[in-house]
Amino acid sequence: MNSKDIRDKHAKYLFPAVANFYEESVVLAEGKGSRVKDLDGREYLDFFGGILTVSVGHANETVNAKVIAQVGRLSHTSTLYPNVPIVELAERLSKLTPGALEKCFFLASGTEADETAVNLAQVHTGNQELIALRHGYSGRSLLAQSLTAHSPYRAVPSQVAAIKHAPSPYCYRCPFKLEYPSCGVACAKDLEELIQTTTTGKIAGMLAEPIQGVGGFVTPPREYFEIAAEIVRRYGGVFIADEVQTGFGRTGTMWGIEQYGVEPDIMTMAKGIANGYPLAACVATPVVADSFTKSTISTFGGNPVSCAAASGVLDVIERDDLPRNARERGGELREGLLALQRKHPKTIGDVRGMGLMQAMELVVDETTKDRTPNPAAVKALFEETKKRGLLIGKGGLYGNTVRITPMLNCTADEVREALGVLGEAFAAMGAA
Repeated sequence: MNSKDIRDKHAKYLFPAVANFYEESVVLAEGKGSRVKDLDGREYLDFFGGILTVSVGHANETVNAKVIAQVGRLSHTSTLYPNVPIVELAERLSKLTPGALEKCFFLASGTEADETAVNLAQVHTGNQELIALRHGYSGRSLLAQSLTAHSPYRAVPSQVAAIKHAPSPYCYRCPFKLEYPSCGVACAKDLEELIQTTTTGKIAGMLAEPIQGVGGFVTPPREYFEIAAEIVRRYGGVFIADEVQTGFGRTGTMWGIEQYGVEPDIMTMAKGIANGYPLAACVATPVVADSFTKSTISTFGGNPVSCAAASGVLDVIERDDLPRNARERGGELREGLLALQRKHPKTIGDVRGMGLMQAMELVVDETTKDRTPNPAAVKALFEETKKRGLLIGKGGLYGNTVRITPMLNCTADEVREALGVLGEAFAAMGAA
């Protein structure tokens, strides 16, 4: 089959909601490192990595070797039976996660991990109401959609009335119309009034992404989580760091929340944990984890093959010091994006992010402070970068944010190549 055959079958046999990038979608067939090829043999530099999931490169030899060896031994058990890969991975995560986080529960997706964290917070505190952030994304289930404050991803009205949505720490589009730092981080301080006015006064906790992924890489001020966590705990709740996109070195530290100097009570993770194999984890402090006394299982959580892949990912991250590479290559990427912003000041309204998690928000005319979202510009940029062999991502409530997330072990040459393509693409679309 060729790419057209696959596109035709995709349209016929998959839900129409399973949307693809580009006017004519790219049918990927193989990959190695930061490069992928489509079914027709065309090569692309992958700077989105399956939504920040291929963390250490396509077909990574270390990860593949772990997977192949494990497939030859044992492929599945469920959580009803302990196995070597699951306990080895749990021990490593307990040592790598910040503060007193120690005990793990493994699942197959970030959606499940976030649901587990919410359930755990409610059981531990005895409270039901939970705070999430506007522009946040937590997954596909009914509870996860209720946590999500991003209308394109909410297929039905909120099913969980106990969830309250706080203003996002979205400095570029501040909901209070203030400027940082003179704002005093009002978005964080507003949590107290939110609790006092919209809850019973006692909450189970707050779930938040250190950087809002689907929301367009909204990056909170450095003080935000310290203020937020203190308020949440004062009103009886626990703080849950959703590291599904920010974890495993992506921001330049092993965990995104480390950038903010806050130790969570519960942490969720997925995506980059296993380089594309389905795996997620919910990690909690012993006092929180031990409060869950009802029986629970996960059929596919902690699958030995996925856990072996995750072990390989951690081997590569530690051996090659990939958080450092994310800081260094991320710094180069950020400087290049800022240079593009200076060249196209009307079109590129904001550049934000940390490490190898960078974004550009495209607007109609930034120089007049109009800041009208410009999703059409993102669509045009996608087509121009595709022509030149570069894959990028997009997001944001308005569909006007470009998300750039190369492999954690990308090279300086690859960053320069991507920036060159972006420069050519902006010029080709006539960006001002």
